[in-house]
Amino acid sequence: MTPLVFLPGMMCDARLFAPQIAAFSAQRTVSVAPIGHHQTMAALAEEVLAHAPPRFALAGLSMGGIVAMEIARQAPERVAGLALMDTNPLAEADAVKARRGPQIEAVKRGELRRVMREEMKPNYLTDGPNKGAILDFCMDMATALGDQVFINQSIALRDRPDQSQTLKSFTGPALALCGEDDSLCPVARHELMHDLLPNSTLKVLPNAGHLPTLEQPDATTAALKTWLETL
Repeated sequence: MTPLVFLPGMMCDARLFAPQIAAFSAQRTVSVAPIGHHQTMAALAEEVLAHAPPRFALAGLSMGGIVAMEIARQAPERVAGLALMDTNPLAEADAVKARRGPQIEAVKRGELRRVMREEMKPNYLTDGPNKGAILDFCMDMATALGDQVFINQSIALRDRPDQSQTLKSFTGPALALCGEDDSLCPVARHELMHDLLPNSTLKVLPNAGHLPTLEQPDATTAALKTWLETL
């Protein structure tokens, strides 16, 4: 079976995909590539490609989806299929760019936990019984990755290119998936990606925000399974 490579969101690690890894690893090789060592999308993508199988299915969430699009731009022949979850194909909006500098400076002063708690993670999730536990889980991932990864990822996101043309050119099986309540990367962004991709399926999951792999793990896994069966 085609190997599967997951790319996590900003300040997340392999635990973001724990339910999906458990579901798929018995049938195929599953790996999670780190995306925190460089400050450009191009370099992050190059590092993933240097360690990935010759041909693979690629699934990225949030920043991971943005890196996945850059991988598809650099080496489309190696990407058997593309799953883009709770992400954004566009260059960063000016209003968001303006917040990056103060966040980076705060993290340099040792305020990573505050930045994550107050400015970022509360916006991620829909209201539900597991929201608090998932937020705590996200904080654990963020603090384990540390200050430099936050800085690197913030700069890479701030300076990222628009990938609309990349999506228009990618002809493999694609999935655009998001939580219905995702306020960071709303449904409209996924409708746009679905329209740009020549061979895509759109899946919007109810009762989920920005992290459906954890908020609605079974529904996310089912959507990914259906996509993988098309490869």
